[in-house]
Amino acid sequence: MEGAPEGMLWFYSNKGPHGCFSNFSAHPVRIDDVVYATTEHYFQAMKFVGSEADMEEVKGAVSPMEAAKMGRDRKRPLRKDWEVVKDDVMRKALEAKFEQHAECWEMLKGTKGLFLVEHTANDKYWADGGSTAWDPSTPEQNLGKNMLGILLTQLRDRRISEEHE
Repeated sequence: MEGAPEGMLWFYSNKGPHGCFSNFSAHPVRIDDVVYATTEHYFQAMKFVGSEADMEEVKGAVSPMEAAKMGRDRKRPLRKDWEVVKDDVMRKALEAKFEQHAECWEMLKGTKGLFLVEHTANDKYWADGGSTAWDPSTPEQNLGKNMLGILLTQLRDRRISEEHE
């Protein structure tokens, strides 16, 4: 996406040059011997650990958008520890995707030195909330937390460091 401040890379859509950073990108992942169509399918299914039927229904959603809608459906029994574990669930999904899809890893590795920001007004937890002045040095002043961008940046930096050990 154009318009990002210097030192940052904005991404959002599963289309375009950085589309694989999106959880909606068509990159299946195998996690704990189960294959999920996208990281979004995995993430949303994990909200319902303890309810096998709900997990299977979300896993089988026809699209990542449908999986996301199912995951937001509060008629389903959200696991009690979700707020505590959701970042770890996302981290596990991202690690699987970038380990299992070399082209995605190469794209992520190519952003070395940039801070990744999911740029959209649609989300104030996983994205920047649409802020044009998101700053990693002042998290308390940002409109959104940008947790997806933070986790991707951490994953990239950790894996690059491990490659050089």
